[in-house]
Amino acid sequence: MARDSKDIIRQRIHKRIRRRVAGTAQRPRLAVFRSLKHIYAQVIDDGAGQTLAAASSDEKNGSNGGNVAGAKAIGKLVAERAKEKGVNAVVFDRGGYLYHGRVKALADAAREAGLQF
Repeated sequence: MARDSKDIIRQRIHKRIRRRVAGTAQRPRLAVFRSLKHIYAQVIDDGAGQTLAAASSDEKNGSNGGNVAGAKAIGKLVAERAKEKGVNAVVFDRGGYLYHGRVKALADAAREAGLQF
């Protein structure tokens, strides 16, 4: 039997998480994706199938998303953009990643910037 790659395992975990975590209009989902170089965050209303706010480290003025400092900057930025759209509370979707390092830094920065989850 062939061994699954880390990404296939992560996708399986993410599917399992998504069975329980869904964004609504009142409480959208803050979804995180990280690659080796960048980190991406989206605030999504799953009922309407709409992205309400997004931020990523590969934007023109974005910082390095490959480290914790870059993840903190993106967490703060996505929280500010969500608050501009009137979103105060979200449900966090870690995307199948372990809740530490860059993912935790993004979540903590978003909380400090005023998002509740």
